[in-house]
Amino acid sequence: MTTFLQRPVNDGITPRGARSIAACFAFSLCLATGCSAQQSRLGTVDFPTSGSASAQPHFIRGVLFLHSFEYDLAADEFRAAQRLDPGFAMAYWGEAMTYTHPVWDEQDAAAARKALARLAPTREARRARAPTAREQAYLEAVEILYGDGSKQKRDTLYSAAMERIAKAYPADMEAQAFYALSLLGLNQGVRDVPAYLRAGAIAEAVFRKNPDHPGAAHYIIHAYDDPTHASRGLPAAKAYSKIAPGAAHAQHMTTHIFLAMGMWDDVVTQNEIASGHHGSWTANHYTLWLNYAYLQQGRYADASEMIDMIRNHMGAKGGRGMWALTEMRGRYVIDTENWNVPSTWATDVDQLGADGRAAWALVTGLGAARRGDRQGIDRALKAVSMARLVRASVTPDPSSDIDELELKALARLSDGAKDEAIALMRQATAREDAMPVDYGPPALFKPTHELLGEMLLQIGRPKEAQAEFQRALTLAPKRARSLLGLARASAEAGDKVTASEAYSTLRAIWHKADSAQTALVHSAAR
Repeated sequence: MTTFLQRPVNDGITPRGARSIAACFAFSLCLATGCSAQQSRLGTVDFPTSGSASAQPHFIRGVLFLHSFEYDLAADEFRAAQRLDPGFAMAYWGEAMTYTHPVWDEQDAAAARKALARLAPTREARRARAPTAREQAYLEAVEILYGDGSKQKRDTLYSAAMERIAKAYPADMEAQAFYALSLLGLNQGVRDVPAYLRAGAIAEAVFRKNPDHPGAAHYIIHAYDDPTHASRGLPAAKAYSKIAPGAAHAQHMTTHIFLAMGMWDDVVTQNEIASGHHGSWTANHYTLWLNYAYLQQGRYADASEMIDMIRNHMGAKGGRGMWALTEMRGRYVIDTENWNVPSTWATDVDQLGADGRAAWALVTGLGAARRGDRQGIDRALKAVSMARLVRASVTPDPSSDIDELELKALARLSDGAKDEAIALMRQATAREDAMPVDYGPPALFKPTHELLGEMLLQIGRPKEAQAEFQRALTLAPKRARSLLGLARASAEAGDKVTASEAYSTLRAIWHKADSAQTALVHSAAR
């Protein structure tokens, strides 16, 4: 077994509803020199190759980076191995592997082919550089991955090739791990539950044999990071941060399970570590999850302070982080129900085009509905409708359709057309229920079952509202706003047991909440 040390991580974020990660932001827990070996270790793998004694350590380090999705750093290590041993075929295999990000549905085939071409100009010549049948099989698999045809076709053929290697070399834990990862990428960034469960089972077998394997823990988490299966990933989530304590991504990745189970204290702790904690917040995947968890904890002041600090650190245009900042702001407004947001918050989203304006329009439309501003709802509805038409001509976005239905329902409720409003919301909930299972904070700024529950409660139908909040909590366990709605609906429906349980859960979640939130839940519970 070989253990190596860590360097920074990449992770990314794209617009709401587009989970095929794009932007990468590097973070390191070792921001200054002097990190201990324990703090900067990456885990342990056993991956023998024919590389030279000087090149093999770099190769192993590259594999460890690869398992934690630190693709740029992995490529650096594989290139270092190439420089020390120019004929080391697996070093070129490793670099080529860094250009495919299966879970994020990203692939740079041109860069990968260029890397392979440095080993030898043709597929046959490259295969000849691999001295063993096992290494030739790995080379053949990566040639398939970057061969002819569509990405989807190549991904499928590559997974089949990795399955053949895993069967031919059952003791090769790396073959098993990379086969599991290939299954996660089969459906181009959309969760296919049977394939994910297969991947999870394979990764679990590796994890049992090597509890210090970063890829095994990582892929188990990805396989099970939805509310239905999250409990199966909890042991791996608790282990991964200790397997690779120096990897920011390992610290964050644990929270894919914690968030799916509503373990908000753990979501906060791990994402604070991953993002470097206070003083230098930037808008990225880690801080977005952290800010959402602050909101669930009722720590609205901390969430607001963090948002302001991030905006102050941005340049004039904001850059790619503006999407993350917009999402943080939108969730803050909706989850706190603080509809009097600063006017400057809205102007920043103009640079995000139609999608950005539509996302913010939903926020302003909800606020208008709460204030009784009928014209404000119409303005928001117009913005969302225009964005939906723009998106429909490129890539249809289910989120935009649902946003439009939510605003139409609020408009009809404002007009007093209660039955029509509820019918529109039933359409919205059906569409949300039909969306592919996803991970992380809800894909919608305002979950449909939660909004429908609030509307039913408003018009005096608490039993129906209770059912909607319960459904919302199935999709987003221990989400604070849905818990509060369930408690209120249950109390009005005369279900004191459910109301008491909901308030008790909310009090536990809000043990660090702002004083106003703590007072609210205690008063309501009494």
